[in-house]
Amino acid sequence: MIAGLAGTLRPAFEADGMARLLDWPGLPRAAALSLGTGIASTLLSLAIALGLVAALQGGRLFALILRLLSPLLAVPHAAAALGLAFLLAPSGWIARVLSPWATGWTEPPDLLILNDPAGLALTAGLVLKEVPFLLLILIAALPQADAPRRLMLMASLGYGRVAGWMLAVLPAVWPQMRPAVYAVLAYSMTAVDMAIVLGPALPPTLSAQLVLWMTSPDLSIHPVAAAGALVQLGLVLAALALLRCAETGLARLGCRLALTGRREIWADRWLGPLAAGAGLLVVLVMAGGMAGLALWSFAGPWVFPDALPERLGLDAWARAAPGLGPAALETLLLAALSAALATGLVLACLEAESRFGLKPGGGALWLLWLPLIMPQVAFLPGLAELGLRSGVEGSTGAVAAAHLVFVLPYVFLSLAAPWRAWDSRIAVAGAALGATPGRIFWQLRLPMLLRPILTAAAVGFAVSVGQYLPTLLIGGGRVTTLTTEAVALSSGGNRRIIGTYAMLQLALPLFAFALALALPAALFRNRAGMRPGA
Repeated sequence: MIAGLAGTLRPAFEADGMARLLDWPGLPRAAALSLGTGIASTLLSLAIALGLVAALQGGRLFALILRLLSPLLAVPHAAAALGLAFLLAPSGWIARVLSPWATGWTEPPDLLILNDPAGLALTAGLVLKEVPFLLLILIAALPQADAPRRLMLMASLGYGRVAGWMLAVLPAVWPQMRPAVYAVLAYSMTAVDMAIVLGPALPPTLSAQLVLWMTSPDLSIHPVAAAGALVQLGLVLAALALLRCAETGLARLGCRLALTGRREIWADRWLGPLAAGAGLLVVLVMAGGMAGLALWSFAGPWVFPDALPERLGLDAWARAAPGLGPAALETLLLAALSAALATGLVLACLEAESRFGLKPGGGALWLLWLPLIMPQVAFLPGLAELGLRSGVEGSTGAVAAAHLVFVLPYVFLSLAAPWRAWDSRIAVAGAALGATPGRIFWQLRLPMLLRPILTAAAVGFAVSVGQYLPTLLIGGGRVTTLTTEAVALSSGGNRRIIGTYAMLQLALPLFAFALALALPAALFRNRAGMRPGA
């Protein structure tokens, strides 16, 4: 990341790159779009996640929503954006379903729903993807806060559930959530694939415009792109500083509210239904989008305003097969390589913790989150130039190494808690019987933790499948994956071909998660105590 950042910043001050960027008329609008969509989507996602946990945790409805939201983590960002586009477009599925009996439309309405100038569609798409992520991060942080006893204490003082949770539990879980929220804010401000599909075009968001400049054959525009990357980095840092100031202000406000003694029981009456409605809406929209993608990939003739196609078939898959097969194999290879490397490195780190009694502090955690917080457009262009100078640009290995930068943090965060929760007394018993540390690792710890290890690898696999910008820039346009092809096709009008790419892009992570669940069950079918869930 340091090498990439240095490689990006150097040309920003060459050939009057910064001066030419400041002369671009669309800069204020593009910067405002990046700030507005990023901050709005982050705050909405955080509010929905906090509202769901504060108002509904422990109930059946919450368990249902959590079960429905969890699989959405496997949906790549590009697939989610395309599914939302197929759902909300003027000729999309919602308009088709409503037309016969509610609107009377016989042709698509002239409404700018997608690619709207305010970035509302982009904001909605970002919220759909970030709510499940933040919710699961929050759920993982709750055990460290001893939430049940805190809520019991607040209830004994007469506080309502929501007010008690916000005043007693949120301050305890926020330090664990802060890096994830910062990562969501940074990604939302700099998303490229979702901005290309859902965002405005004249001008686009700053990150989308930077990618257009970076991939332009006109080399004279590259210093302008480098200067824009520097501006984008400054915007992200400013937004993070603003969020940090907001944290301080809200903490002081919470202290004042606590000192007033107001119980705020009324919040329980409206926040529960509101949070449940928002969570179910996220599930329904995502499910509808994925169903729309699947339907279009098998659709025959489908004329507006018909709610369903005239027939279903494999025509689109047959037409897409010549390009679909190589892109799927490249995607599979890249994801398998980066996930395997990340899993091996993470296992080595965690085993070193166990053997040598190491305990990573807050600095190590922030270092782990850094690739997710640093804008990709700030350091990937410099990394691409480094790859070009060293002769590795456009190779599968170079792209897999770039994916590893983003895959490894997710694998570590997924595996660290189960690994550290393993009962160390088993290792002591093994050592007492003469087992070496290596034998304890291979024959005791790895088999017993096979399910979380494979699940973490599946998370890494899904993250790699969804990588757009690293593949585009480090691959130099010569490495094509399902994600890069789906985003490139999104500007065209053939929804059937787009649907095939998006569905296969979605199927690969789901297959990885299914394998992570099925393999331990098959291996340990004769060992009841080691079966998943036993």
